[in-house]
Amino acid sequence: MHSEVIDAIRRALAEDIGDGDLTTLACVKPDIRARGIFLAREDLVLAGAELLRPIYDERGGVEHLDICEQDGARLHDGDILAEVIGNARILLECERVALNFLQRLSGVATLARQFADQVEGTSCKVLDTRKTTPGLRRVEKAAAAAGGVVNHRMGLWDAILIKNNHISAAGGVKAALAAAAKQSVPVQIEVRTLAELHEALEFGAKHLLLDNLTPGQAREWIAIVAGGAKVELSGNINLTTVRAYAETGADFVSSGSITHSARAADLSFRLELL
Repeated sequence: MHSEVIDAIRRALAEDIGDGDLTTLACVKPDIRARGIFLAREDLVLAGAELLRPIYDERGGVEHLDICEQDGARLHDGDILAEVIGNARILLECERVALNFLQRLSGVATLARQFADQVEGTSCKVLDTRKTTPGLRRVEKAAAAAGGVVNHRMGLWDAILIKNNHISAAGGVKAALAAAAKQSVPVQIEVRTLAELHEALEFGAKHLLLDNLTPGQAREWIAIVAGGAKVELSGNINLTTVRAYAETGADFVSSGSITHSARAADLSFRLELL
């Protein structure tokens, strides 16, 4: 598992447990064994199940952990997604952190699946964005992928996306594209006007970002591109509008709401003594 994910787990456990789970230490004897099950409490798409083992391992491990459903699985109310057997203190002190990750990530995956379902039958793919919870980007993007959308760039370091402020700072579309062409990574440029669109195409742009257009406007601009570059649409794209944007002929649509506005999924943890 990636070191960033392990670090996120360690920080979450330290934040929650601190110097010790006072309630569990006071109420539960140290040698008690227990079984716990994680349950879906609504229809959802699962994500984050692979984090359970490292969460428990950080607190000393468990005897048995059965991941019953894999990330991306569609679950219904009452479905069991995982079973764990081990020391009751460990199960109790890890309960909230485990549920926080599962609920947050399954919420992202569930919303991502809804977006992907909305564009089914078109040639358009849905992208996520960098609008993620600080420190949790890697797991949230994994959850988005589990839900059926495509990961956009992970950060500022793995692709070039020339946005409006970059164009202004660089001195224009031509200057920005000329400078970016020297790099050996994918290059995408945002265009705000028809003049910028024509300029970007003239100077060889192969991946365009068209922002804050209506579906009708997007269709007109994409007709001008005429297959000369890949086109991504963003801005005002939600579950209600995504289908209309996907049907404009765009190659991609992106929505920050997949990660920044996903509702936590409803899951629970039930424990019984052995």
